[in-house]
Amino acid sequence: MFAEHSPRVVFYCIQHHMHYFNGRVYTYSTGLRQHLYMNDPELVKELNVTNTLSLGKVSYVAEKLRPILGRGVITSNGPHWAYQRRIIAPEFFMNKVKGMVGLIVESTMPMLKRWEETMMVASEGMWSEIRVDEELREVSADVISRACFGTSFARGKEIFSKLRSLQKAVTRKGILFGLDGFSDMAVFGSKKSKELGKRVESLIWETVQRREKEHVHEKDLMQLILEGACGEAGDTTGNEISYKSFVVDNCKNIYFAGHETTAVAASWCLMLLALNPNWQNLIREEVFRTCENGIPDAESIAHLKTVTMVIQETLRLYPPAAFVSREALADTRLGSLVVPKGVCIWTLIPTLHRDPEIWGDDANEFRPERFQEGVSRACKHPHAFAPFGLGTRLCLGKNLGMVELKVLISLLVSRFSFTLSPSYRHSPVFRMLVEPQHGVLLRVSRPNPNLGS
Repeated sequence: MFAEHSPRVVFYCIQHHMHYFNGRVYTYSTGLRQHLYMNDPELVKELNVTNTLSLGKVSYVAEKLRPILGRGVITSNGPHWAYQRRIIAPEFFMNKVKGMVGLIVESTMPMLKRWEETMMVASEGMWSEIRVDEELREVSADVISRACFGTSFARGKEIFSKLRSLQKAVTRKGILFGLDGFSDMAVFGSKKSKELGKRVESLIWETVQRREKEHVHEKDLMQLILEGACGEAGDTTGNEISYKSFVVDNCKNIYFAGHETTAVAASWCLMLLALNPNWQNLIREEVFRTCENGIPDAESIAHLKTVTMVIQETLRLYPPAAFVSREALADTRLGSLVVPKGVCIWTLIPTLHRDPEIWGDDANEFRPERFQEGVSRACKHPHAFAPFGLGTRLCLGKNLGMVELKVLISLLVSRFSFTLSPSYRHSPVFRMLVEPQHGVLLRVSRPNPNLGS
């Protein structure tokens, strides 16, 4: 059972405990690897503004994640990463994302209808218990499929299902702090992970080949990836492996990151709103005041200030990404520190987001009003808000993620009221993302019909 106040998540990980014993900056070793823990706001700022290819993703973690992410834009480094980013980033610029708002609404509507029907059947129209995280995954998967690859979730359902299973298999034994040697081999060499990885690759490649046979030439993200693969591999004759790997790896990256992070963030947001019904009322009032028929569009989305504050506070308390991790690929200066080549740098986002010296004594409380004047006024150090990462490796899908969250929360809260189910068990767990281990089970009902009229 929950207390009436907002719950406080406890992240049982090595860094979180060591932070309080050793401070915001310290070094440590795991086997032969040297690590630098860095949660000092000024050094985080340095990491954010430093524009260099000498800081990349941690190589041993990228290797462990190879079955699920390959060498796509999330895990690659150097010129290979820069080339992939140039291809993919423009598709997520805000001018293009605004054009996806209608598509996001269309993807959400079947879920809204299904929930209404479920309530009528299950509880005579009063309320129904729904595990919202699973429902939100389907919506988000449909959005990323249609927006970026020109196909619906129905065609890619097995891909998403296998990716989810692969995510659990890869993270079951831990991916961050294993020592050198056998523990690494046990995770990366998992037979189940390899089999799932091959199946995912096969399904994606079948989708690509089907698309090529259908002679689809619309300039969506899939087409740009195909063209980019030709540029990376040169003449694909005799070089099919490079071409295929480039396409499959980047599709895996976008399939996973493009839907899983948004669904997890939306789930945490609904959980917090279930504990804070006053913010549900404020959102409803704003949506009905701002959006025609309560449905956001490309113009109204920018005026949903209350929705934005609630989402930002959710991302502060429950950031889907737990870490910013970098490896010094060459000797690199960060402020007064010189980080030697090979050292792995870690910034723990949840600890940064809940630091009372940065956010105040109410750092563990749900207070969306702290973002009323934007991120720059929400805390002492604006760079301490990093739900989408930092610096040149900032999440490419940030714009799409925020817009999708605004649409989802607006549509859901304007049509339904949420309270926590007595069966809900609060247990955040790290599985590449910080997600609810037992799901988010909510009681869903209709709001006051007079509100917003």
